[in-house]
Amino acid sequence: MFKKTLLAIILIAQFSCKQESEYLAIYSENNQGWTQAHNFYQNSLNNSIQHLSEIKRNGLDDPSNKKLFKKARQEWKKAEPFAAYLNPAVGHRVNGPALPVFLEDNSRFMPAVGLQKIEESIYEREITEQEFQEELKVTLGLMGNLQKNLDKRELTTERFFIATQQQLLRILSHSITGFDTPVSHLGIEEAAVSLKALNEVYVHTLQKMIQQKDIDLDKRFRQKLLSSANYLEENTDFETFDRYEFTREYLNDITSLWLQIRNTSGLWEGTANQPFNFNAPTFFEEDSFKPEYFMQNVNKKNIGKKIALGEKLFFEKKLSKNGRMACATCHLPEQAYADGLTFSKDNQGLELSRNTPTLINTVYQRGFFWDGRSEGLMEQISSVFTNKKEFDTGVHEFSEEILQDSTYQIVIKETFGGIPHGNTELIKALSAYISTLNGMNSKFDRNISGKENTFTEQEKRGFNLFAGKALCATCHFLPLTNGTVPPFYTETEKEIIGVPATAANNKLDDDTGFYWSYRVEEHKGMFKTPGVRNIALTAPYMHNGVYTNLQQIIDFYNKGGGAGLGFDLPHQTLPFDNLELNEVEQAALVAYLKTLTDTKVTGHKKDLSI
Repeated sequence: MFKKTLLAIILIAQFSCKQESEYLAIYSENNQGWTQAHNFYQNSLNNSIQHLSEIKRNGLDDPSNKKLFKKARQEWKKAEPFAAYLNPAVGHRVNGPALPVFLEDNSRFMPAVGLQKIEESIYEREITEQEFQEELKVTLGLMGNLQKNLDKRELTTERFFIATQQQLLRILSHSITGFDTPVSHLGIEEAAVSLKALNEVYVHTLQKMIQQKDIDLDKRFRQKLLSSANYLEENTDFETFDRYEFTREYLNDITSLWLQIRNTSGLWEGTANQPFNFNAPTFFEEDSFKPEYFMQNVNKKNIGKKIALGEKLFFEKKLSKNGRMACATCHLPEQAYADGLTFSKDNQGLELSRNTPTLINTVYQRGFFWDGRSEGLMEQISSVFTNKKEFDTGVHEFSEEILQDSTYQIVIKETFGGIPHGNTELIKALSAYISTLNGMNSKFDRNISGKENTFTEQEKRGFNLFAGKALCATCHFLPLTNGTVPPFYTETEKEIIGVPATAANNKLDDDTGFYWSYRVEEHKGMFKTPGVRNIALTAPYMHNGVYTNLQQIIDFYNKGGGAGLGFDLPHQTLPFDNLELNEVEQAALVAYLKTLTDTKVTGHKKDLSI
């Protein structure tokens, strides 16, 4: 008996040592793989810098610039995942819109720089040699900054998984939509470069481990990467590229397989400090994004009870001084949390100056009110409390009238440990509730993610136009379709589009929008880019409710916005003069926009009359 037990212990020990030896071998190979992958990113960034440096030496008129620029961008795309991950702000400057950057501390503008500005200069040639040299100098300086970051900071498992997720989203939101390359339309080819780069880095880092655990998964993942890259390389025409098919049949499989790769590796479980739900198989799931990431840190404690209280307070008119106005007065659940009016009504029933936006998915924004004057949702709600024409109550003065309802006393005490001295805690509860009003379960989401196959050919065409020729997705970024910029989601864009005063389109609206903040001409008429989900339910449209139907909106953009209508708009930010969409294309766009209605948009119907 003793001999058998001793033999079993020896065999177990030998087996354990063998397992440990194999694990250490894999661990050692992985460490070597991270180094190889790190070198890949470094070399790619160096190559991009070299190509741009050659363009700088050549000067603006050299005929080889376009070819060199294409190479520079492709090398940037290989380096971008890790380089931009390490320094998001600089990464965005290197590959952000060709627009001047406003400096809030001195109210001055930095000239536009970066790859998109260099692209514009090379292809359109509306610039002097001196200006061109300065663009290149500053851009190369920014890339040199990223190069130093890469030299100092190692590639780790967590950084790799996060950076890869960000790059997969960039393919959807930036590469295939034309955001990255609005003039040259090289983005589709660059999406193929990104996928091939992922394949190469995967081989260096995770492949041997995955092959030992699930060789079929490794085979399917690599085959899908290469077949997707081939699809992109064979369909490079910007206007005819089928973004619906690519996303549904190729990109979704990659993101799903990448999730399986991560889980099979067992190296990393995800993190809360990112906008993504890393366990979502595609970017079009109901839980693909995490509202808690976008919420303000001061409001994340005891969140469940705050949500329940906030929902009750949302319909509470006693929060307003005259007892005639609640949040739901202007944000009606049955109307997708808008109100269907041209202008909101104040606490006397009189018109305010702007249209009521929907609250659905509002948590995914980084700017509130049409003019973006509140940075956070809590600040936005506080402004409603203090506005003389709305709640007209102080933030630091508790609305004791609500305590006449005894249930409030119980819920408030349970939520905050007592009756607060001011309305700040109630504002936190309202913010928590509004942060739950999210929807990613529309007909579009269910079809693009492969759960249904009910999209019509017209709706597919509409999506392909939205994400392509019509350039809608260069401002209303996929998949959220709002103006918060992927993949970091730290900023919501504001644009000058030249909205008219009436649907006759013969006079510019006199609302100056964000101009109030710094009083600079470049901000006059600037407004936040809203989301377009549930847009079929939220007419009338624009900050002044000027358009009553989707056809009018499409027509406005098709003509080139306010500048296309003949208004004097030297600072209009629309990236086009006109879209040249025919009637069939415009109808397809409208059909697609209607598929963004979310099936979860239902709600309470209460007496909200003033």
